[in-house]
Amino acid sequence: MNIHRYEPWAIMNRLHRDLDRLLVPATGEDSPQNVIEWAPHVDIREEKDRFVLHADLPGVEAKNIEISLDKGILTLRGHRELETRDEKAGFRRIERVSGEFFRRFTLPDTADSQSVRAKHANGVLEVIIPKQAQVMPRRIEVEAA
Repeated sequence: MNIHRYEPWAIMNRLHRDLDRLLVPATGEDSPQNVIEWAPHVDIREEKDRFVLHADLPGVEAKNIEISLDKGILTLRGHRELETRDEKAGFRRIERVSGEFFRRFTLPDTADSQSVRAKHANGVLEVIIPKQAQVMPRRIEVEAA
């Protein structure tokens, strides 16, 4: 007896994505058909002097990841190659998605867009966004005459 995991929302999301792909005409680079097939999970942490973004990208090579920053918007784009999968005795199960991914994040005004760094290791993309040095107000003591 095989145990099957029932996830109704995953099925509905896939149906919605497939219908969009069929019914929405591809009109350019940002059309749903050309932009996204899956979205990586992302954690964003704010520290004292920087923001740190971690994106789960297992199976994605660094050469297939594109990061851009324009007008305060950080864009992650890339693709995971489709693996060949064999069918055995008429049974097939595919849970890992492949294809194009796309995520966008609006950076706060305190982010230093000129010093953003990224590294990819063990299937996790780390993007470090330093904060700009801000001039802190200084308290001035008043002396008695």
